[in-house]
Amino acid sequence: MRDVVFTRRSDWIPNVIREDGELKLVLGAGADAGHAPRTFTFSIGEAHLAVIREDLARHLLLWSAVLPLCDAAGTRGRLDEKAAVALLDPILLAAPTDVDALFQRIRWDRGRLIAHGADVDLLGRGQVCAAMRAATETSDGRRAQEYHAARRRAEHGVVLGPLDAAILMYTGQYLHGATIPRRIPDAVDPALLPEVMRVIATAEQACAGMRIGRDPRRGKRATDKRDWGRMATAVDAAVHRARPELVDDAVRTVSFLMCSEAADRSRSTSMEDDEDAVGDRFGESTRKTILSFTDDKGAEKKWLADGARTASAEFWEFVGDRSASDNEVFTIEDEEMGEGIQLHFYADSIARVTTAHEGGGSDPEYRVEYSLVDGIGGYRNLVSAFVRGGCAALEQYGSWMSDAAELERARRRRDAE
Repeated sequence: MRDVVFTRRSDWIPNVIREDGELKLVLGAGADAGHAPRTFTFSIGEAHLAVIREDLARHLLLWSAVLPLCDAAGTRGRLDEKAAVALLDPILLAAPTDVDALFQRIRWDRGRLIAHGADVDLLGRGQVCAAMRAATETSDGRRAQEYHAARRRAEHGVVLGPLDAAILMYTGQYLHGATIPRRIPDAVDPALLPEVMRVIATAEQACAGMRIGRDPRRGKRATDKRDWGRMATAVDAAVHRARPELVDDAVRTVSFLMCSEAADRSRSTSMEDDEDAVGDRFGESTRKTILSFTDDKGAEKKWLADGARTASAEFWEFVGDRSASDNEVFTIEDEEMGEGIQLHFYADSIARVTTAHEGGGSDPEYRVEYSLVDGIGGYRNLVSAFVRGGCAALEQYGSWMSDAAELERARRRRDAE
């Protein structure tokens, strides 16, 4: 039989129960292999219960000291009850100086205490009892997150100034640098917001007119890493020039914001719009009427000139739908003209294939030529050129080689640069 003897307003703070006549402390911590919360119990005495009832600070200190033992139990192990019981008297019944000394020797959960109002400076000086004088039953998880964020930066020698912190608050990256940035002006001190907006305006001017195109080789929503890198470099340089006192974390969060917004705009466009944004260098008319798209897995798609969509847009959508780590070779073929191109995404190269009937014979002769390709931008240009002008239109792009071994040597030279 289990009866609850004492509990606080927060369900997470350990409760006291009476089970088969014995007092026990109950706390939830960690998770099992199925990600369900784990619960641990260990025996306490009446004197311990009296302190737990009357002294919130001691109760919280005991909790922070037991949590590392729960962590050590992992997903399946048992709580070291002997070690947990050994903490009771030194934390709940000892003098404050002795408690402070104990916390210099044991592991404890600092963030838990900070979330419940502990004075961070006093904790840092080892005065844990004094730090808990303003402790509260309610928890402020953000306070602990801010402490841990500041500590992580300090470990890397980063000290934020007021404007640095305000910029990180504005982008929502103050606590977690991996968070996708967004604009949150309400999170910034109103006195600092105008300065933050001037930094943002500098970044926007630096990347005006730049875009981040899509990269269907990596999926339907993937964007071009090179475009991202170019935009980030431009914004970083401009912000550093305008505000050299800003730390790198603050500058990076601004460029991350600009690039993320540009990438989102790209993802929201249709393939036709994305193709138009790349630029049409080959005129409006096309001689292609029927094209066949295939991949390395045997999938095929036909494009007809009387359709509503361009051949390039249809092809890149086909790539975005089908491309994968084991499917990186795509072909566009014009059967009527007897020519086609094969894109090798795994090697940043392309092959163009033309057919001819030499000497009037009935069997076709195939001519294959290879060229290296400079990223997704290079592929886009080549595809657009082929769609609009066939293999003849590719002559101006790259250096074409008839020998696959020569291509491999060129690739090695490029990779070594």
